[in-house]
Amino acid sequence: MKAIEHSYCVILAGGKGRRLWPCSRETYPKQFIDFFGAGRTQLQQTYDRFLKLLPHDHIFVNTTVNYEHIVREQLPDLPEQNVLSEPIHRNTAPSVAWAAHRISKIDRDALLIVSPSDQYVHNEEAFKRNINEGLLLVGNHDVVLTMGVQPTRPEPGYGYIQMGDQVGDNIYKVQSFTEKPERDFARIFLESGEFYWNTGLFLSKASFLCECMSQLLPPVLRKFDAEHSVYDVSAENAFMRENFPSYPNISADYAILERTKQVCVMRCDFGWADLGTWHSIYEAMQKSDNDNVVIDSDVIVDNAQNNVIKLPKGRLAVVNGLDGFIVAEEDNVLLICKKEDSSALVRKFVNDVLMKRGKDFV
Repeated sequence: MKAIEHSYCVILAGGKGRRLWPCSRETYPKQFIDFFGAGRTQLQQTYDRFLKLLPHDHIFVNTTVNYEHIVREQLPDLPEQNVLSEPIHRNTAPSVAWAAHRISKIDRDALLIVSPSDQYVHNEEAFKRNINEGLLLVGNHDVVLTMGVQPTRPEPGYGYIQMGDQVGDNIYKVQSFTEKPERDFARIFLESGEFYWNTGLFLSKASFLCECMSQLLPPVLRKFDAEHSVYDVSAENAFMRENFPSYPNISADYAILERTKQVCVMRCDFGWADLGTWHSIYEAMQKSDNDNVVIDSDVIVDNAQNNVIKLPKGRLAVVNGLDGFIVAEEDNVLLICKKEDSSALVRKFVNDVLMKRGKDFV
């Protein structure tokens, strides 16, 4: 089997993006924003990256009904049937289950790449090489292959993969997964050399993913197959609108990677950052002389360092005396908070604002 001919990708783009609040809002989350003034949104850049590997009709996007119109607006070349629109928000495991089912019906030999929509890749050629090597591996084995990158700092906002026994060239059995450890544990992981960052990218045969999902999730798609002897996209979409809420709200990491025995990790070298948090954006972006990161904003900085600043167009900020802060404004919200461990802080602030001020501020 020629791996590339049977390769497909699903981009997960249904998240609410609350870790980048207030610039990422529930009605228009981060994956649909040109966050860095690059001329393309995070979703569009992810699509462009995979378009260098796959034909456009082999790329699928999973989202929710609330964001479907944005996906179609930003990716007009994507075939209509390649947008999987969920009726309610669920975590990533149901999204992957639906995509694997749809794609396995299109191509019984399909190989599937699952990708988040909000990642920074430094070396596109290395990314292409690592993905192609991974596709060749999963094309010949019933395995889920995660893509790991060597950590450069003790980042508590990322997931970590512990490498076990080596089973191939840069391929290792997975010993354990740890999601968002405390900073002290992240430092231990970094110093041990046994742990890699979990990029959220993973590859497998679509049929093998379906097999894994059928054992771990409610039999929603088995019910569809039993009721519909002839596969039909419109019938599946209607069925999923009615039955999708039966899926539990769990992540693909938990449902597949942590509970499937045949999971390996590839040590990748394409240079990576999760652009889903303020701290990760700070670490990934080029810094000024005073180690500030100013994101597509008009700012005068005086005696301030180690900050990340993001403002709307047409606003001017004068920042003095701050060290290690986030300064972010969008619409009716201004956020100023310490950058360290900001993922937990922002999550707390979003919950507090939601309870005290309502959805207009979230």
